[in-house]
Amino acid sequence: MQRTLLTEILEFLAETGMGEYRFGLLAVRNGRLLAQLRKVRKNGRPARVWPETESKIREFIAAERRRRSREAA
Repeated sequence: MQRTLLTEILEFLAETGMGEYRFGLLAVRNGRLLAQLRKVRKNGRPARVWPETESKIREFIAAERRRRSREAA
């Protein structure tokens, strides 16, 4: 699940040109978010993301896309 979330975030960053640190700060007030998502735990599993955090991230991406599309129109 986190790999999909990380992929979605990276696609959004490529689409918008937003930096990783800025994205983390704006989405969930954590500038190290992407570094933490990339980190693999000692057991080989990806970092844990709480469902509430995942929802906030996806809501931020959707809201930012809506805002950018309104500005472009």
